[in-house]
Amino acid sequence: MAQQGHVVSLVKLCQWLGLPRRTLYYRPRPRQRTINTELTTRVKLALEQFPTYGYRLACVLGENRKPIQRILQIKGWQVRKRPQGFRPRARSLPSVASRPDERWASDLTFVWCGKDRRASLAVIIDCCTREILGWRLSDNGSSKTAEAALEEALIYRLGALGRVKQPLALRSDNGLVFSSRHYTGTVKTYGLTQKFTTPYTPEQNGLVERFFCSLKEECIWLHRFESLGQARAVVSRWIRYYNEERPHQSLGYVASRAHSGLAA
Repeated sequence: MAQQGHVVSLVKLCQWLGLPRRTLYYRPRPRQRTINTELTTRVKLALEQFPTYGYRLACVLGENRKPIQRILQIKGWQVRKRPQGFRPRARSLPSVASRPDERWASDLTFVWCGKDRRASLAVIIDCCTREILGWRLSDNGSSKTAEAALEEALIYRLGALGRVKQPLALRSDNGLVFSSRHYTGTVKTYGLTQKFTTPYTPEQNGLVERFFCSLKEECIWLHRFESLGQARAVVSRWIRYYNEERPHQSLGYVASRAHSGLAA
């Protein structure tokens, strides 16, 4: 505007723009953070004795928490957490596979077995054919139960335990069983690629969740098991029916094993 011969004062410009003049002249000042030198020395000595305490050193030193926390921030003495490592996450919501043995899914549920109390049921399902490849019902809810189900699935598909020759992904949730070192090591030994669902998204492992729903509605809740052995026998018969006879809407109302033969 000045180049065109129109001289306008800053007061007028601020009025036109609705901008306070003090905002135009404001210059932020750098914040000066001062710390107590004597207290800093005491904090350093306490850290050498209690390196994992963090701002809890205030309890040890009998001081207020805020100055201790400020000293730790300025000096860079905060407690560093151990990195948890990277978990490969499942990207798609439904676990979809275009061919058999492209992607498997696994999960655990609990079954009440009368005098033997609660037992853990681990299953392996093929995401293409919906066939239950391996399962294990055990009174031990550790990773050994899930490993036994996985090894049963490998024997069923390969005829013997060994490394898979084609890419095969195994999807599971983030439970302690499936994220344990022993189980992840077993999955890696057999050549499978383990994928974890995103936290709080059970729909990413929906095939196994839907299987457990059908199992409980059509089998488990219709019986009052007196022992673990009885539960195994009843569940075994129902899983055989599920694989060989039960029609699946997503498969065009054919059984899992029949669809497996067509897909192969």
